[in-house]
Amino acid sequence: MAKVYISRDDKDTVELVLRKGLLVQQAPMWTVLRLALALSLKQIAPPDESFDSLEGGHGGEPTVEVLTGESQKESEGFQDAFRVLLSIYHQQDLFEDKEDKLYARLLQRHIRRGLREIRTSWRESHDFHEFLYQEFFASQQSEANANNVQDAAALLHALEEFGLNAEITETREGPRVTRNLVRLSDAEDYGRLERRLDDLGFTLGLKEAGVFLSPAGEPKTVILDVPRPPQQWKSVGANLLSSWDVPALGLPLLLGVDVEGKPVIRDLAEAPHLLVAGTTGSGKSVCLHALILSILTTRSPQKAQLVLIDPKRVEFAPYKGLPSLFTPVMSEGIEAARCLKSLVREMETREKLLASRGAREWSELDESAPPRLVVVVEELAELFAQAPDAEESLVRLAQKARAAGIHLILATQRPDAATFSGLLRANIPSRIALTVQKGADSRIILDEMGAEKLLGKGDMLVKWLGDKTTRAHGINITQDDISTYLR
Repeated sequence: MAKVYISRDDKDTVELVLRKGLLVQQAPMWTVLRLALALSLKQIAPPDESFDSLEGGHGGEPTVEVLTGESQKESEGFQDAFRVLLSIYHQQDLFEDKEDKLYARLLQRHIRRGLREIRTSWRESHDFHEFLYQEFFASQQSEANANNVQDAAALLHALEEFGLNAEITETREGPRVTRNLVRLSDAEDYGRLERRLDDLGFTLGLKEAGVFLSPAGEPKTVILDVPRPPQQWKSVGANLLSSWDVPALGLPLLLGVDVEGKPVIRDLAEAPHLLVAGTTGSGKSVCLHALILSILTTRSPQKAQLVLIDPKRVEFAPYKGLPSLFTPVMSEGIEAARCLKSLVREMETREKLLASRGAREWSELDESAPPRLVVVVEELAELFAQAPDAEESLVRLAQKARAAGIHLILATQRPDAATFSGLLRANIPSRIALTVQKGADSRIILDEMGAEKLLGKGDMLVKWLGDKTTRAHGINITQDDISTYLR
């Protein structure tokens, strides 16, 4: 079995990247070695023989099978893909290297050169993901700028077709949307533009997605947020959960980023309850995972505990056995209904505690108070189908549990009046709407239109108690990310 050798300095670099760069210290070594290989393959000249020597000491010997993923039983790995890459790069047929000696030696040279590049070009005080972006994608910026110029010209041309004279004073590119500051020639053009938004989206070829309009706070100036094609989107990675500045709030939630890429943070304690709704494929479950992880990664079990209700039986399985759970994860409707009734009794007990201490809000109590509780229901419609009496307990909690430090996060892909009844709507003022099929669904969630024009895959409208509606792009959380953050 062929091996690739790295030096002691190389191993130190790998450990530094895992610890300080990727913030996943327990991840396997090949995570960084593959990045190093990619960095080396960017260079035109091949690595020289100096990388065959291990001056400074031996740092490790991962096998070629581990590096390429071929050692994993559930996958055949990428051995052929790696071999093709190196064959093309070096203009040699490495498939004829039956013992893999030359193949392993070239692989080692590239990996060690890439590690040297990281060691000399990146500093641990700098953002490692930004370093990777600059190394791999900065050269594409000129192409992106050219696209922006073309898109701006198309937008101005479309406005002219509607008889609107305007100029674009500034363009800002976010993860999925290009924000255009547009100065209109006449203040009355705002109303005309608002009425023609659907036509504008059609003219720009946006299909179901729409252009979002809002005032810019300057005379005769508006904001037009125009979505870009999916191939131009920038993913909002789970690393954001490790790098955000956690504010001093009761229960801070990281929802994602806004259209310009800035973190969107809200306080669940001020919500005080939240509805998350969107159609299948809109990113609802991924959004829930991001909310749960933002609670788990910023609060100790003594400060906030979770009650997870999963009628679909699959989404909350990774959280079983966590110390931050107030009760075991529940997947049966009858079991969940009993739990909600017990939470009503818990609420009443806490109300007596507040009265005995002369307090009106949970935040007024000292550190000796029981932890806040966050109840998360993965699919409200399924829960009601299995246990109709669960709604009564949820309504009582929504009406009174805020002062007792109990908060609800209810999710559904069926935002209809039967699922989100009038009593729940009246007592759950904070909402997250992901993509829905009809404007009527958007009205049920937000009391306004707009969610039917979102882009899917985590694109959302956030309406928090006391704030105006904000657009955000959710964090892309995978099962691997969940496992990493729960270690």
